[in-house]
Amino acid sequence: MPGAALAPSQPVAEPLVAERLSDRLAARLIGQIESGRLQPGQRLPSEAQLAATHGVSRSVVREAVHQVKSRGLVRSRQGSGVYVSQTLRRQSLVFDPQVLESIDAVVQVVELRRVMEGEMAALAAERASRTQVAGIKRALQAIDSATGRGDLAVSEDFAFHRAIGEATGNPQFVRLLSFIEQYLLDAMRVTKGYEAQRADWMQHVREEHRAIYDAIAAGDAAAARRAAVRHHQQGEHRLAEGGYVRRRGGVKRRRA
Repeated sequence: MPGAALAPSQPVAEPLVAERLSDRLAARLIGQIESGRLQPGQRLPSEAQLAATHGVSRSVVREAVHQVKSRGLVRSRQGSGVYVSQTLRRQSLVFDPQVLESIDAVVQVVELRRVMEGEMAALAAERASRTQVAGIKRALQAIDSATGRGDLAVSEDFAFHRAIGEATGNPQFVRLLSFIEQYLLDAMRVTKGYEAQRADWMQHVREEHRAIYDAIAAGDAAAARRAAVRHHQQGEHRLAEGGYVRRRGGVKRRRA
């Protein structure tokens, strides 16, 4: 019945124990809504009940519910609680929170970046203003400073590519980067963690970044595209060379 809370006899869900708990709880709630387990007009359990049921903190619950709200699946009623929307809007692209649970998935994200960032670099070369080119250069220098301190420079690396996205003049690139930011950052932590094990790999990454910047600064779209694509191809090669993945029929697979 609309407005009714979940029955107390509902099976207890297993506690969430992996990273990004809010993402996982959001995915679980979304799954319950999409499967019909949570019906339109039905009230969600209270924040405290969700926290106890799923073995997470109330702050995790708040963030998860906020994610579900942002997709139009639930709405709040003042002084009453949170309810499943009566009319569910068409769903936008949603990434599986488990997307990075294997090295294969990390390689898939690298491939995604290769396709997207090659075009970003090319458009930035065609459209970037002098101020934007200067911003890309500062982001590049921030990577060097961070790695010089012994950091992986994950956030600095992401900022470099975000600066390139901004220089395309197309805000949709920046929005897409923001949407998948957590997944990109997590994949980058994996790849950069491997690369940091060898000084020559670190130097290659630095040179690849520099080549992207130089091409953008020169206004050479074709060279910028090639440099960005090569950067991600080389990232895949480094994973294979290090023995973390292997090629099988042209597709990299985990080592047995």
